[in-house]
Amino acid sequence: MEIRGPVLLPARREDVELRTVDGLTLVGELATPEHAAPVATLVTLHPLPTAGGFMDSHILRKAAGRLPALADLAVLRFNTRGTTSVRGTSEGSFDGGRSEAFDVAAAMELVRECGLPRPWLVGWSFGTELALKYGRDHDVEGIILLSPPLHRATEADLAGWAGDLRPVIALIPEFDDYLRPDAARERFAAIPHATLIPVEGGKHLWVGENQTRRVLTEIVAVVNPDALPLPVEWDGPVADPA
Repeated sequence: MEIRGPVLLPARREDVELRTVDGLTLVGELATPEHAAPVATLVTLHPLPTAGGFMDSHILRKAAGRLPALADLAVLRFNTRGTTSVRGTSEGSFDGGRSEAFDVAAAMELVRECGLPRPWLVGWSFGTELALKYGRDHDVEGIILLSPPLHRATEADLAGWAGDLRPVIALIPEFDDYLRPDAARERFAAIPHATLIPVEGGKHLWVGENQTRRVLTEIVAVVNPDALPLPVEWDGPVADPA
């Protein structure tokens, strides 16, 4: 079977709840390898909820559906405050990236409680702003940014990473709606060790199987390169995506 679309490869999938220091309950899901301990953990931060972003935004859902089986990764997805998905609605209300600092902290606390190894923050669009603003406060190996718009992340947020040698990896779509490769090189110059990966033909939403595979491959290349190349076919059972 070709691996594409919403296919769910085997994994242990558990509904989880995250508790924030300001008293909210956030809903999420933790997917881990079915028959092995994870070698690393992706803590995913979804796109802008007021523009339709949530824990099921397709790249994050596909990461959780494929990477526990293909790359021995744990994948934590959750709805930030006030965000709704099939999993449910997280308490609270959208705060433009301010109180969401507590949401990131709650996710990292769950990672600690579960003993998950080598956490990386993986943000997409709005999620990249949270990673840039708050990632340095936590015990993460680094941050991976998908389509960073750099709307809410300030110059000070970027400059703060200059003195922090943990990896900053940014995938920049050629045809992004907000930040394209040339502009990204200028903005990310504030982080001398940042790695920018221009993606030819890419767009902000990474639509299409080719773009999905490129994004997942780049993530795995950073976090568990021994798992490359990612298979494109699966000979075994799969779960019902419904």
